[in-house]
Amino acid sequence: MDHSEGPAVRRRDVLGGLAAGTALAAALDAQAADRRKRYVSVGVGSRNRMFQQALWGPHKAHGELIAACDVNPGRLDYLAREATKAGARPPKPYLAADFDKMLRELKPDAVIVTTPDAFHDDYVVRALDAGCDVITEKPMTTTAAKAQRILDAVKRSGRHIRVTFNYRYSPFRSQVKELLMAGEIGDVLSVDFQWLLNTVHGADYFRRWHSNKAISGGLMVHKATHHFDLVNWWLSDMPVSVNATGKREFYTPEMARRFGLDGAHQRCRTCPEKAECSFFFDLAADPALKALYLDNEKYDGYFRDQCVWRPEINIEDTMNVIVGYAGGTTLSYSLNAFNAWEGYHIAFNGTKGRLEHSVVEQAGVAGAGGHSVDDRIKTRIVPMRGDPRDIVPQTGAAGGHGGGDAVMLADIFDPNAPKDALLRAADERSGAASILVGVAANKCFETGQPVKIADLVTGLDWPVYAKMPSHKAPVAQPPRMAKA
Repeated sequence: MDHSEGPAVRRRDVLGGLAAGTALAAALDAQAADRRKRYVSVGVGSRNRMFQQALWGPHKAHGELIAACDVNPGRLDYLAREATKAGARPPKPYLAADFDKMLRELKPDAVIVTTPDAFHDDYVVRALDAGCDVITEKPMTTTAAKAQRILDAVKRSGRHIRVTFNYRYSPFRSQVKELLMAGEIGDVLSVDFQWLLNTVHGADYFRRWHSNKAISGGLMVHKATHHFDLVNWWLSDMPVSVNATGKREFYTPEMARRFGLDGAHQRCRTCPEKAECSFFFDLAADPALKALYLDNEKYDGYFRDQCVWRPEINIEDTMNVIVGYAGGTTLSYSLNAFNAWEGYHIAFNGTKGRLEHSVVEQAGVAGAGGHSVDDRIKTRIVPMRGDPRDIVPQTGAAGGHGGGDAVMLADIFDPNAPKDALLRAADERSGAASILVGVAANKCFETGQPVKIADLVTGLDWPVYAKMPSHKAPVAQPPRMAKA
């Protein structure tokens, strides 16, 4: 037998097999990439960065940000540079006027909405009607009429909305839900909730677009929607009535003069009193904010460092709200935006005792540095009879919103995320239930009269909530809340 060709033949076979294997691996990689969900974003300011980083990092195997849309071309250019730095393909840029064109051309699986709040409904409804699912930042929208548009579009289109209530996912807040579900304090009869914003984070709402209630809905919608959603979810219940008072007394020209300043100016950057004002904000000192906003002012004229003492500000800085729930629970809530530290106290008063929970998010204007988790997070059960006991707080991975962001993003983007017994995912029903409390509060501010949630929208179904022990409110979906 002639073996003279044998080694060469075998070598060709091996090389051929390697090439075929490489081609197969490439084909499998391409198929895996093809199975990734295709996302587009509208609004690429600072609130969009969480989603960008998720799709360029831990969830790049699950989805791709294929395009982005914004009113500001400079921010789109910045997004492309950041994508390249992250090793991702830059999203295809579209100006806001071409939003519908983007949907027609690319046919994405879902649209991520992170525009200023008042514009959410327009993009949400157009995306739903184009056959796309939607992921939207909280608040879902800012008025009852806009909430109605969204609820109607969901029913009309059959598509789904995900509202990103990341506070639900913070391990220590999830732990509170577990304690309530376990019946530690029985049925909850009342809730006392005090939220404090400090003069760093709190003041920031008064120097941005949030200070215009027509755009943000005020702090009752933009900020407190987080808190109203937490209580709705913690109780597995629906709000039915609201009474509230609100005022603006701190962030005013009069208060500026009390601090020895002449009065309000247009912005910090050009303010002649910036050396004397303890509320001065140096936009150029933060590289990311400089790149997003300061470097791109020439395109849209938006100043990210407006004066907190401006007379045209029309949102409140001091608010008190009483909410009645379908199950009989009453919530007493307060929000103040000019405190020396930032965080909250909440107490649930039940038929078997009391659950107390508090978090220091920022200890003074210098931040929470030096504070351990044990210092910052406190949870305890005070039984009706017997001694109180402290609960060791659950903690998770580092990251935004007490570690909740990473858990929520996995729940959104990872198709293999585990089932969630706490039902932390929020849809348009939860989005509406939370913002309508703030909408009702704003109406109370104007009229001085209580407001019924059922008078604001029609066709609002209950969210799917986790079962609570012996709770008087239903947890399945009862008949729709009828308009009174």
